[in-house]
Amino acid sequence: MPREIITIQTGQCGNQIGAQFWQQLCQEHGISADGMLEDFATSGNDRKDVFFYQADDDHYIPRSILVDLEPRVISNIMDSQYGNLYNPENIYLSNDGSGAGNNWASGYGQGERICEDIMEMLDREADNSDSLEGFNLLHSIAGGTGSGLGSFLLERLSDRYPKKLLQTYSVFPNNDDSSDVVVQPYNSLLTMKRLAKNADCVMVLDNAALTRIVADRMHIQNPDIVHTNQLVSTVLSASTTTLRYPSYMNNDLASMIAPLIPVPKCHFISTAYTPFTSNTSTKVVRKTTVLDVMRRLLQSKNRLVSTNPSKSSCYISILNIIQGDVEPTEVHKSLLRIRERRIAQFIPWGPASIQVALTKKSPYTQTQHRVSGLMMANHTSIAGLFSRTLLQYDRLRKRNAFLDLYKREPMFADGLDEFDDARETVHDLINEYRACENETL
Repeated sequence: MPREIITIQTGQCGNQIGAQFWQQLCQEHGISADGMLEDFATSGNDRKDVFFYQADDDHYIPRSILVDLEPRVISNIMDSQYGNLYNPENIYLSNDGSGAGNNWASGYGQGERICEDIMEMLDREADNSDSLEGFNLLHSIAGGTGSGLGSFLLERLSDRYPKKLLQTYSVFPNNDDSSDVVVQPYNSLLTMKRLAKNADCVMVLDNAALTRIVADRMHIQNPDIVHTNQLVSTVLSASTTTLRYPSYMNNDLASMIAPLIPVPKCHFISTAYTPFTSNTSTKVVRKTTVLDVMRRLLQSKNRLVSTNPSKSSCYISILNIIQGDVEPTEVHKSLLRIRERRIAQFIPWGPASIQVALTKKSPYTQTQHRVSGLMMANHTSIAGLFSRTLLQYDRLRKRNAFLDLYKREPMFADGLDEFDDARETVHDLINEYRACENETL
C-alpha cells in the first residue's frame, strides 16, 4: 500500500521550487501538463499515488497545498503550462495580497489569522489519503512568508498530526554575500527554532552552494534562480525515487529517515548529487560507474551545503540513492574500496556504514548517464552553517538594529523573549552536533 505524502509550498521560494518539482514528477511518470496520463505511460509499475491522486475524470492532481501572502508567484504558476494541474481549492492567497514584507513576525502573525482556511485544506487532503505518512514543507528561512508562516504551519502540523512525519526542504540564505533582506539573521534564527523542535527531518539546501554548483559544475556563466530551482527539483525528485519506484528497501519515508537520524535533535540532513548536467553544459562526465558516483558524492564540491569541515568533523550517517542500471555486486565492491581508502570519516561511537538504496530511473525521461546518485548525509560540519547564522544574529542584536519592525507585531509587543529562546535553541543544537564528534556522548 502506498504511503501518501502531502506537499506544502509556502512563500515565493517554496512555490517556485514546488512548481519545478511537480513539472519534474510529471515528466518522470508520463503525466501531461494538464494531468492526463500519456499513452506511452499506461503500463508503468511506478507508484504515482504517493504524490498524486486521480480526479473523477481520471486526470492526476498533485497532493499539494500552495500558500502565499502575495499573489505574484502563484499567479505565474497558474498562468504557466502546468497551471491546470493543480486543484484550485488547494491554493491559498491572502486577501490583501501585501505579503509579509520579509518579516518573520508578520508571516507568523498572518498565519494565526488564516490558520483555519489552510488547516481545512490540509485536513481535506489528509482525509483523501488511504494511509498518509507525512508532510513535506518547501520553504526558505530568510524571508517573511516561507519563514514566518512556514514556522506557524510546522507548529500546527506537529500539534494536529503528532504521529505523522514532518519533513522540510529548507533553503538557507547565502551568508557570505550581502543580502537584500537586512533582517535575514533574525528570520533565520526564529525559523530554525521551529525546525529544531517541530520537524522530524530537515533537508538543508544552501543558496551559496547552489549558486556555486550551477556556475562551477554545470558551467553556466550567469546563474539565475531558474537554474538553482532546477537543481533543487532534481534533488527533490531523486530523494523521493525509492518511494515512487519501490524496491525491497526504503519504500517509505520512515525507513529512509530512521537510519539517518540516530540522535533525534540532530535531524538536519545535507545532500550531494552527481553527475550534474544542464541543457547548455558541454563539459559533462562521459562515463559513470557506481564507484565513481559514490566517490564523487563524498567530495565537498558536489555538496549542496556550504560548510567548512574541521579535522574533527565526521559523518553520523549516510544514505546513498543510486539510480540506474546497477548490479548489487558493483555496490559491494565500491563500498569495500571506499572503506579501504578511508574516504569518509565517521563518528567514533557508531557504525561506520554507508547505506545504499538502488532504484530504477524513469523510463520516460532520457538522461545522459547510466548511473546517477544522491547522497543524504548527517554530518557534524552542518553546525558551522548554524554558527554563521548565530554570529550574524549577534551582530545585529548587539546594536538592537531593526527590532522596531518586530515590536509592531503582537508576538513581540510584550518583549523580545522569543529571540532569546530561539538563540538558546540554536546554540544547544550546535553543541549537540559538536558532542557527536566525541568518543563519549
